[in-house]
Amino acid sequence: MIPLRDTIPSRRFPIVNVSLIALNVLVFLAEAALGEEGLYQFIAACGLVPAQFWQGGWLTRWWTPFTSMFIHAGWLHLISNMLSLYIFGDNVEDRLGHFRYLLFYLGSGLAASAAHLVAYAGSQTPTVGASGAIAGVLGAYLVLFPRARVVTLLPVFYFFRLVQIPAVIYLGFWFVSQLFNGFLMLAAAGSSFQGGGVAWWAHIGGFAFGFAILGVARLITPRQPPAPPPPSYYYVDQHRRW
Repeated sequence: MIPLRDTIPSRRFPIVNVSLIALNVLVFLAEAALGEEGLYQFIAACGLVPAQFWQGGWLTRWWTPFTSMFIHAGWLHLISNMLSLYIFGDNVEDRLGHFRYLLFYLGSGLAASAAHLVAYAGSQTPTVGASGAIAGVLGAYLVLFPRARVVTLLPVFYFFRLVQIPAVIYLGFWFVSQLFNGFLMLAAAGSSFQGGGVAWWAHIGGFAFGFAILGVARLITPRQPPAPPPPSYYYVDQHRRW
């Protein structure tokens, strides 16, 4: 399934979301200019390596949970992440506001890194990508816009068909698939993660963070009373006709 857009228009320009997409693209272009050896050294220095984070003292690698969320391993990795951020991030920013959305995005990325660090504490493999932070955006979107629809390109045999899938189904299915693969990975490889691959638990941690933060916020935020109807010149009460 390839998401193309959602059905909720933004009320204002998502300057933070667009800036995050631009920053990820610029970092990737800088990566491409490093060459193979330079890129290897860059990922080793700025990627998230759980074993080094825990064994070497986390203060010596404190920057990697931040830097790793802006690095991508290839064009397909970059495009798939930025497409999801483009589709879902603008609406979450619209609801949260620019500054709070930026803090939320970075917090989701850190939560995703924390989940990966716990799940694969012994891994020597550098982990990179914005998918953990974007997973937090997906979790927030599910709380805020469960009735929205996601226009999706769905393969049917040898053809593709455009369908509108309710967000609660699309994102719910996505999260269940992450849980399934995450537990399957732990059962197969334990905490090693030496061969690389998809950081399933980063996705799970980011999504859970976004869903929980926005869910709690909705519970503790008092509902605004509905706006009164506009005055009417034909309003009738017991004393006069307007």
